[in-house]
Amino acid sequence: MDYPKETPKYTFEYRLRSRYSETDKMGYVYYGHFLQFFEVARTEMIRSLGVSYAELENQGVMLPVVSAELEYKSPVFYDEEISIFVDVFDVPTIRLNTFYRVVSTETGQLKTLGKVVLVFMDEKTRKPMRGPVQFIKALEDVIALR
Repeated sequence: MDYPKETPKYTFEYRLRSRYSETDKMGYVYYGHFLQFFEVARTEMIRSLGVSYAELENQGVMLPVVSAELEYKSPVFYDEEISIFVDVFDVPTIRLNTFYRVVSTETGQLKTLGKVVLVFMDEKTRKPMRGPVQFIKALEDVIALR
């Protein structure tokens, strides 16, 4: 996976502790759960900008995933606290490109890298659209403060 080398324009950190129900027989977090972790972190990132997924949907904006990539570096174990960093390298227009770093909060070890691409879509026409002004402006404002 090609993770960008430059510094992200915006980074959001979300922490969670792996739960028993998320692990497999080896005591590792099952690989399929990482996309769910990414979704939770992305949802909270958007909320931190003062907008929620629910508000976007109420405005007729959908945000479907069009591609996802993951690269597993080291297992996450049961009851391990991790930080999920959501990195944004560009202000979106139609596509929202989000990158993820999953890191052990105790050791700092990189566990997983990921990329998820979403598209702003009009609920009625089901066609791609420009991202909502309030979301784009909120992201630009946060970036300007860096």
